[in-house]
Amino acid sequence: MRYRLTFIAGLALGYVLGTRAGRERYEQLKKSARQFAQNPAVRNTAETAAQQGRTYAGKAMHTVTDKVGDHVPSSVAQRVRSLRDRTAGGSAGDDWGTSNT
Repeated sequence: MRYRLTFIAGLALGYVLGTRAGRERYEQLKKSARQFAQNPAVRNTAETAAQQGRTYAGKAMHTVTDKVGDHVPSSVAQRVRSLRDRTAGGSAGDDWGTSNT
């Protein structure tokens, strides 16, 4: 019984010390990630990538609707055409890739 009690006490102490060290390391990682995300070069690169993604997605949408438009049900084709008409003048003013923070 004495060995069992010693083992349980050691296990509890190890758990408490391990979680405290783990929490400190987690806070360090979180701080580093926040600093990385707030770096202007990283933010500019992310925004450029998001803008290019929106551009390529728009081009892909038009290509796919041109090639597959006749092979889908009419209700789906109407929805795609309405979306295409809405975005025909350029950017549709969506907020993809932007953050509100």
